[in-house]
Amino acid sequence: MRYQDVYPSEALLRSSDVARPRAAELLSLEFFEAAPASMPAAVFEQHHLLCNLRAASMRVENWRGKAHRDFTFRPNEIILTPAGVKSGWHWHEQSQVIVITIMPERMAKFATTELGVLLSDRQLLDTPQQLDPDLCQSAMMLLDALRSRSTGSEVMYESLARIFLVKLIQRYGDMRTEALQFSQGFTASHYKRVLDYVTDHYGDPITVEDMGRIAALSTAHFSRLFKEVLGDSPYQFLMNYRIEQAKVRLGDRTQAISDIALRCGFADQPHFSRIFRKLTGETPKAYREAQ
Repeated sequence: MRYQDVYPSEALLRSSDVARPRAAELLSLEFFEAAPASMPAAVFEQHHLLCNLRAASMRVENWRGKAHRDFTFRPNEIILTPAGVKSGWHWHEQSQVIVITIMPERMAKFATTELGVLLSDRQLLDTPQQLDPDLCQSAMMLLDALRSRSTGSEVMYESLARIFLVKLIQRYGDMRTEALQFSQGFTASHYKRVLDYVTDHYGDPITVEDMGRIAALSTAHFSRLFKEVLGDSPYQFLMNYRIEQAKVRLGDRTQAISDIALRCGFADQPHFSRIFRKLTGETPKAYREAQ
């Protein structure tokens, strides 16, 4: 059973309705502002994590395995339930919560191929209640990226989803062997500074050195951490961002493709076309004609 199958109300926003497929493979996010209600106890196939966004505490009951907890869910607290754990809920007040669900096979793939670690069969620690304002902030940044619907928001969501997963595994991953070897020197705040810079200057010449300087890290250190956290090198990230901006401009048929290439930071139209085809599988002209 999926966690989404028993929601008692409709989500105000779902990542599945907004995020592109590559990002949707990492995690699913739903945002709720729900009246008092219940969810029946069931065993779910996904890991699920709740982040409390209310400014005030609320009374919540949770049936978890054989245990029943009647407790106060405080602002910036999380509740993490691994897949396979029976869980049910009743909340006594209006909720404001982000629910993030992750398929175990995708978590395993992310941990092994992108972080180089092996998780246990359980993968995540059973965490009935934990104050974690940083993880809640990361979840809120994901929500903001979905809400914005602005140019580049899908790129932002995908990158922030990777940061969220790294934080989640660092803090709550159940390792099979050695502890996670991952530098904590690159945070969501580092990423936002780099993203803001790229957003403002993507049409200008940008080097990896420039991006590292904005993050206040040496070029080599920045490149290594960026790749470990986001899965793409800084160069790949910049090219992806420029292509996303170019797609928007291609919707305006009054703009020549050669002009779009220059405005999006490419050396010339052949360079633009080569990168566009590499990342999308089609030429800019074919993409425009298909719109």
